[in-house]
Amino acid sequence: MSAPSPRILPFLAVGLIATAFGLVFFYAPLEADQGFIQKIFYLHVPLAITALVGFMLAAVHAIIHLRTGDPIHDARAYVSIHMSVIFGVAVLLTGAIWARASWGKWWVWDEPTLVSFLIVFLLYATYYPLRYAIVERDRQARYASVFAITAGAFVPLNFIAVRLAEPLIHPRTLGAANGGLPAEMMFTFLVSLAGMGLLWVTLVRFELAAKASRGHLKRLRRNLLDPDQDAIATRGLGGRIEPLIEAERA
Repeated sequence: MSAPSPRILPFLAVGLIATAFGLVFFYAPLEADQGFIQKIFYLHVPLAITALVGFMLAAVHAIIHLRTGDPIHDARAYVSIHMSVIFGVAVLLTGAIWARASWGKWWVWDEPTLVSFLIVFLLYATYYPLRYAIVERDRQARYASVFAITAGAFVPLNFIAVRLAEPLIHPRTLGAANGGLPAEMMFTFLVSLAGMGLLWVTLVRFELAAKASRGHLKRLRRNLLDPDQDAIATRGLGGRIEPLIEAERA
């Protein structure tokens, strides 16, 4: 089965997220202890899970890149990390809002869930200066892939911290038989998670398409200036148009 067209993905993502928000406000019951503010759970937790899965997908692409040398997997790792870092900013903001409403403080250093995610976020924030500190493109891609794989190994530690954390701001969503949530809340959570995941995929695909377009445009400009040199470079890549990150430096 082929993946949905990039033209259809935004509509699917918006529709699913709109459905999720409708369920959040009109279907999911209020949590007994925290009341209405607990509904931020349906935004905060799916954002966090999506960001962490995105980091792990980046590690998978980085492994493939090191094994094959295919630059498209370097691009996918880069974009996956980029989008997950953006989602991570939203996770930290919604977590701070939730902490403020629940505890009266914007940040609580005794909460291991928040702190562990912050550590992962800051780790991946160093990906960009590390990558662009290396000028030579092939070595830059290799070092970035090694970083993505190494950092990806730390991501499961965040999940373990959530499982072992006490106290917890939000309820356990991956508990024993029914996830620790009533059926209405679990269904709403799963729809929200699916919506955030589809939004992440949509944004990643659009960013990859934008980078590919910039790569094509850069190559066309080079071809106008020096057709012979560009033809040699293209043959050296096996005839493929390299979609990549060097376009960011143009």
